[in-house]
Amino acid sequence: MDAGDLTPELLGAAVWDDAMVAAAGIPVHDVPFVTVGGGMGSFVTADYLRIAGVPASDIRVLSNIDHPWQTYQYLTRVSQIPEPERIRSDSSSRPDNIWGFPSYALSEAWRDRTLRPLVHILGEPIFADYWTPQAGTVFASLRRESARIGYDAMLVKGVVRMVRRRAAGGYFTVLTPPAGSSATKRVVYRSRFVHLAVGYPGLRFLPDLQEFRTRHSDYEHVVNAYEPHEHVYEFLKTKPGTVLIRGGGIVSSRVLQRLIDDRERLGLQTQIVHVFRTFVTGAHGPHWWARRKGGDGFAYQGFNYPKSVWGGQLKARMRRLEGQERAKQYAEMGGTNTPKRRRWQKQLRQGRQGGWYRAMQGVAQKVWPDTDGTLVSLINGDNGTVEVRADYIIDCTGLEADIAEHRVLADLLEHGGAGRNPLGRLEVERHFEVKGTASGDGALYASGATTLGGYFPGVDTFLGLQIAAQEITDDLARRGFGRRIGPIRSTTQWVRWALGRPV
Repeated sequence: MDAGDLTPELLGAAVWDDAMVAAAGIPVHDVPFVTVGGGMGSFVTADYLRIAGVPASDIRVLSNIDHPWQTYQYLTRVSQIPEPERIRSDSSSRPDNIWGFPSYALSEAWRDRTLRPLVHILGEPIFADYWTPQAGTVFASLRRESARIGYDAMLVKGVVRMVRRRAAGGYFTVLTPPAGSSATKRVVYRSRFVHLAVGYPGLRFLPDLQEFRTRHSDYEHVVNAYEPHEHVYEFLKTKPGTVLIRGGGIVSSRVLQRLIDDRERLGLQTQIVHVFRTFVTGAHGPHWWARRKGGDGFAYQGFNYPKSVWGGQLKARMRRLEGQERAKQYAEMGGTNTPKRRRWQKQLRQGRQGGWYRAMQGVAQKVWPDTDGTLVSLINGDNGTVEVRADYIIDCTGLEADIAEHRVLADLLEHGGAGRNPLGRLEVERHFEVKGTASGDGALYASGATTLGGYFPGVDTFLGLQIAAQEITDDLARRGFGRRIGPIRSTTQWVRWALGRPV
């Protein structure tokens, strides 16, 4: 066994004491608050705590990435949202600014000395599409706030292995440091509070596509939209080809736009076949007052969830629902959707009229390579079973959602007392403490995609991460860690933010 590694005794025990860790020879670092993940969820929570008066020395961010927006920036880039393009986020949803003022639109108007963003917002969504910020603007503002709160001083690089409860209260968080950076294989952080914001476990492929990739060892012609696939677009620049798109959400819209933009700009002859599992032909929904627009296969919605989720009647209602009633409400307002943007609609109309864009409903049963190098998909749809040929398949159906695929979360389910909510994710309280994981006077919180299915629906959004961070910060203040952000402190801290001064 390597020096300072996990022992069989530690691995088998749900609750550790200090002597067990010492006997294993693992170095222990004491810090009141640890956040695991280091992405947007960790950043927003650390930002709130710093604004609430918690010194940087009392916070440690355990992460294998260099800066909080790194993963998000990667996902936007590979899913065809380069920095000049606009993401799907409201103008006031600013992860770098807990107050949401000035909004992204106001900041852009000031920066570019133009009223166009403000006029656009006044006309949305009737006379214009919803205004959304440029990806590059989001990253730049995050970089500024990261420096302001001293994020780098809180960051500890490494991969978190597990979180276990401490007999005397609080938690041990086990970190595997980068190779060569430590004399021991593991390092332990002993804290009163732990926050998990680990995002999605990984990519999800539909079963037939996963079988194809595994059987034929072909990771080039069947790709996920969330993995690098620039080679697909480069190939289409060299010769005419056909691309099969699967999925009807925002990512498929972005991939379609990239394919059509290249077709128009470079005069390509790309053919596109779009397969929807559920083909939406018009407005739909469980109630006449909550029907979602749709057509041509897509379900249309400006943002991930209705706006009342973030501060209206729907938010209040969700906080009262339990079990299957909550799951039913999620089913009614959830589902794959995409914004109805005028540019996309025009492009797809032209594609349908020109015959180079074909949309169909169906479920793929099997995919195999033909002798000429093309891929054949067997699609079972309303009109029976048909074979569709393509040079490439781009899977836009989403990210892996099973929390048991994540090592830390799986260990928490097995040893930490955590359970699953009605949608199968981590069950959390209304203040985002993970149910069943309390340890003495300590608390373990979670936010982000791993908590979808809880009392607050919009968890995997900028504003949702901020609402979770505010709930966590308020709960920590009630426990004596940090201050409550009241009117006076909020105002003074906003002035410091506006002037770019450290917290």
